[in-house]
Amino acid sequence: MLTALLVILAVILAVFLFLKLYPVFGQMPEKDTFSKHPHHENGKFLNQIKTDMTTDIRSMLPVLKEFLRGNPNRKPKKAVPIQRYAFPAQQTDSKTKVTWFGHSAFLVELDGKRILLDPMFGTAPSPVPWFGNKRYSKELPFEIEELSQIDLVVYSHDHYDHLDYGTIKRIKQKVKQFVVPLGVAGHLKRWGVEPNRIQECNWWDEIKVAGVTLVSTPARHFSGRSLTDRNATLWCSWILSGTHSKIYFSGDSGYGPHFREIGEKYGPFDLTLMECGQYHEKWAAIHMMPEETVKAHIDVKGKMMIPIHWGAFSLSLHDWTEPVERAVKAAEIEGVSICTPQIGETVTLGSRNFPSSKWWRAI
Repeated sequence: MLTALLVILAVILAVFLFLKLYPVFGQMPEKDTFSKHPHHENGKFLNQIKTDMTTDIRSMLPVLKEFLRGNPNRKPKKAVPIQRYAFPAQQTDSKTKVTWFGHSAFLVELDGKRILLDPMFGTAPSPVPWFGNKRYSKELPFEIEELSQIDLVVYSHDHYDHLDYGTIKRIKQKVKQFVVPLGVAGHLKRWGVEPNRIQECNWWDEIKVAGVTLVSTPARHFSGRSLTDRNATLWCSWILSGTHSKIYFSGDSGYGPHFREIGEKYGPFDLTLMECGQYHEKWAAIHMMPEETVKAHIDVKGKMMIPIHWGAFSLSLHDWTEPVERAVKAAEIEGVSICTPQIGETVTLGSRNFPSSKWWRAI
């Protein structure tokens, strides 16, 4: 009995030390740091509207059965093709360019500035990467060592498929400024980013960084990197405004009235980067269905849409191509202009020709 008790205590201590000392989990904000904010209660951030995720055993049992049964089309049969990307020494023209690096990671070239959105360049979205679902493409469109100086890195929230410890450690010396939602600065500070290079934003904050105007706008989601920090940090979407272009980046979000509110306040947008993928009916409140993705694009008054949050990792149970197929079909029905670049392919705003091939069907 004593031996069993000692083993249990040793396991509990090991788990505690792992959660406390393993740097990948980041750093929770100090208690009561954000208690004065209207959408913060009992140490947790709240969505604008009631957002329940069904997690009881009875409701989740069918999902568990789906996972155990598996889906042969959940991942591509072979590596997803990529287009090699070479970082130019400097932006040579005034046109806005966006380059998709898979999932929700983008390089935005706006008014001569280089901006990375949710740069997740790791092999798997997991605190222990060798156990996670591996990247479809096996490699990135570039070597991180080739990464030129970045004027600004913007994060939507702190989940592993968006905020990656290994990526921060490798790019932090090349980044002039980080902009993050409330509470996320603690993670970056623990990972060696100086506080004077980090700016935190609440919903509806408007700031100007590196000559680019940013607005932190609401999303309908949640946050957390460990067992004890659920909703301790904020999640958001972003508006990026330059001299000639305005872009909306949805981050992760369930469908809700915030899209229409954003469109009425700040639309129209030349381009929207809209979450599309890793959904399930059991968590539809925090991840849109593809048809809702198109509806959200219409709500924010977007002119052209790129579906994101797909094409890199399997985090749900649907076929890996289902998100983009459904989004393309919905866009055609609604008369929405949709752009479908390959990973590593650059889209130039103002161009008459946009990537629209169904390249995933050849895999």
